[in-house]
Amino acid sequence: MFFFQLFLLSFIPSTLSHDGFNSHLLPRPLIMQYPEHTETRFEKSNEELELECTSWRFAVETNNLSPWKTIPEECGSYVKDYMMGRGYKADLERVSSEAGIYAMSLQLSGDGKDVWVFDVDETLLSNLPYYADHGYGLEIFNPVEFDKWVQRGMAPGMEPSLKLYEKVLNLGFKVFLLTGRTEMQRSITIENLTKAGFRSWDKLILRDYEDHDKPATVFKSEKRSKMVEEGYRILGNSGDQWSDLSGSSPSNRSFKLPNPMYYIP
Repeated sequence: MFFFQLFLLSFIPSTLSHDGFNSHLLPRPLIMQYPEHTETRFEKSNEELELECTSWRFAVETNNLSPWKTIPEECGSYVKDYMMGRGYKADLERVSSEAGIYAMSLQLSGDGKDVWVFDVDETLLSNLPYYADHGYGLEIFNPVEFDKWVQRGMAPGMEPSLKLYEKVLNLGFKVFLLTGRTEMQRSITIENLTKAGFRSWDKLILRDYEDHDKPATVFKSEKRSKMVEEGYRILGNSGDQWSDLSGSSPSNRSFKLPNPMYYIP
């Protein structure tokens, strides 16, 4: 018993002799505590990553990001799952539906001057097969490789956009296709569009040689301004890039299609 008391006293802090000593404070044993469910921690980490990538995509679609060249590396799987899953198609269908409701709400003049402008890539034609082979935006854009893809004329049509396209034609709109593709790609673009079901447009406007170095916003603004100068009224505009929709001579209402894979200034 004597030895036990000596052993116990050796663990009592020196503050025992102080007047302010709290007799209820005794040394606590050092115990290592491990999480009961380590899997939960990893699941939470995955949830956090998905939240961050969703936030990044929202910033892309609302044009709140600074110019970017590739998607964040950690969001590669997220963007792939979005583009190949139900989410992307559902968003395309929503845009098409809302644009169609707007188009039907308008009373056209009947003078052949009411116009709906469509972009081509990721608006009427999908380059998803190409980007699936290039990391869904993880790789820096390679114009040479992309032009090879364009020349194959294999881009599938985007079904929700085709429905809107046919609707505005039937309503009596003039349809102008305004694309960043070049005049050298006119024939293959017409062939690809026709094969995908797009017909009867009124104008297909591509980049001439003098337009080659212009940012998309400048190029498309100039072409829309020319439409207005010719007496056309741009009542609707559909595109996947903000450079399709912003700038001078904008449409009365514009419709942004989703595209988290690349950015064109």
